[in-house]
Amino acid sequence: MSDINTIIAEIREDVGKGASRRLRRQGKVPAVIYGGHQDPVTLAVEQVSLLHAAGNESFYASILEIKVGKDRKQQAVVRDMHRHPYKPLIMHIDFLRVSEKEMLKISVPIHFIGEEESPAGKASGVVIQHQLTEVEISALPKDLPEFVSADLSTMDAGDVVMLSEIKLPEGVTIPALEVEGDEYDAPVANAVHIKADQGTGAAAAAEAEAALVDELGDVPEGELDAEAESEEGDGEDSGEAEEKSE
Repeated sequence: MSDINTIIAEIREDVGKGASRRLRRQGKVPAVIYGGHQDPVTLAVEQVSLLHAAGNESFYASILEIKVGKDRKQQAVVRDMHRHPYKPLIMHIDFLRVSEKEMLKISVPIHFIGEEESPAGKASGVVIQHQLTEVEISALPKDLPEFVSADLSTMDAGDVVMLSEIKLPEGVTIPALEVEGDEYDAPVANAVHIKADQGTGAAAAAEAEAALVDELGDVPEGELDAEAESEEGDGEDSGEAEEKSE
């Protein structure tokens, strides 16, 4: 189980874009916690402490303890977070309540191990590409890992490591692999030769990507997460909208 990080928050009654702007000027971040068959609650969190916590990779895949006052606390995970487009500021954050008895779906980072010791890693003119950097898993909160590991120690030039080859901790599954059909098994990493006339790593990456698609076919939409550009929006309604959809 991941270590529980404590997030100190306070209840806020004043909501809306104007209220959120005033809150940010005070050095605080508008937040909302929802889910768990309870009504959403609007919160405020100190910007500095939240930025510090968000600087750790484990923050996004750990069970957090949201503490309000002396007696009120709730376990939750980060559901969504909006950063300022160019300033080191968090504009809004959503927390999702968790229950120790309910399965939780969350994206966790993939750590690549054994890359430098692998035959591909030692070979001249071979590049190992990371096709995925995170994956959605399903687990009870007590079994939630901060990351999963992809072992590349035996990878040679031309090899591809697939999602199904990741060894998962006990009690953890990958929902995408529960769907019948091999087409849902995505490449996690591959090792390709770089030709002398390719010139740059970027060119090699583009050519290798095309070759991988030709060999394995298109990866289903949603498997390879595109990095979304954060907007400087208020985000006040995000929790309420998801609450209604549950």
